[in-house]
Amino acid sequence: MKLATLRDSTRDGKLIIVSKDNKKFVEATGVAKTMQEALDNWDTASPKLNHLYQDLNSGKLEGQILGDMIEKQKLAAPLPRAYEWIDGSAYINHVVLVRKARNAEPPKTLKTDPLIYQGGSGVLLGPTDPIYLANSEWGCDFESEVAVVLGDTPQGTKKDDAAKYIKLVMIVNDVSLRNLIPAELEKGFGFFQSKPASAFAPFAVTPDELGDAWKSGRVHLPLITHYNSKKFGDPNAGPEMFFGFCELIEHITKTRAYTAGTILGSGTVSNEDRARGSSCLAEKRMIEIIDSGKAETPFMKPGDTIEIEMFDKSGQSIFGKISQTITGTAEPLRR
Repeated sequence: MKLATLRDSTRDGKLIIVSKDNKKFVEATGVAKTMQEALDNWDTASPKLNHLYQDLNSGKLEGQILGDMIEKQKLAAPLPRAYEWIDGSAYINHVVLVRKARNAEPPKTLKTDPLIYQGGSGVLLGPTDPIYLANSEWGCDFESEVAVVLGDTPQGTKKDDAAKYIKLVMIVNDVSLRNLIPAELEKGFGFFQSKPASAFAPFAVTPDELGDAWKSGRVHLPLITHYNSKKFGDPNAGPEMFFGFCELIEHITKTRAYTAGTILGSGTVSNEDRARGSSCLAEKRMIEIIDSGKAETPFMKPGDTIEIEMFDKSGQSIFGKISQTITGTAEPLRR
């Protein structure tokens, strides 16, 4: 099943069901007004939504043409605001390279204890919303990731029981301001100013929509990034995700429960094979330092573009595309 949020005059938009080929949609009329309402009542809402999805794909429902609605910014993030946005760093290759970039050693618990931080969830950007960069010296970077949306998840959930709490899968651009990170971490209190609003692809899908690519709480497909219209990387999101989403859920529920609508990110997708490229500028810069002693690739500046997308084995875009431009001009908050 594939779901999205259509922007309207409200903060949380209108829930729609999107066809498998991303061409048509129907409103979730009579089932749930918003994505959050569907998640709050998932056990009763999801069968009804799936019935509409099947009818839309079979032609029993005519549906409306999706067309260029994404480019016209009529689709928001699947969850325009979420109860929590929690991000991990589950790819060890990424952790090692980025730590080297700021002359820091990997944590001693690198392979036993996942890295997690909690970011801003009140403003989540849509797939074509611009990234506002007030100061280019802050070192703006994209981070191509996979994320899941949780249902109500109890404290003390174990990894073997965690998969049932994963309701939806998405992809995300977790924007970072790299040059602000070291000073914040020196305070010993974590990220804040260095983590601006993240952006999400337009469509959220149920895990079964991924078929055999969804294994062990991981998406075994390449996540493709284009930077300024050139392919930047296509690492596979599955095999080298050291901590899968089930392991991450066990970690975050050690001391508290989570409400339906919590988003949990994978961290930047990364493979050891350099031929697969990277999913962020920091990795590429570190590789340049290792090879030549100097970082050559600059961080993002106004006018730069970033595109992130994932395709199934038949070549169909699963989540739609994140397509953003860096801007130096602040825009009004979209509602």
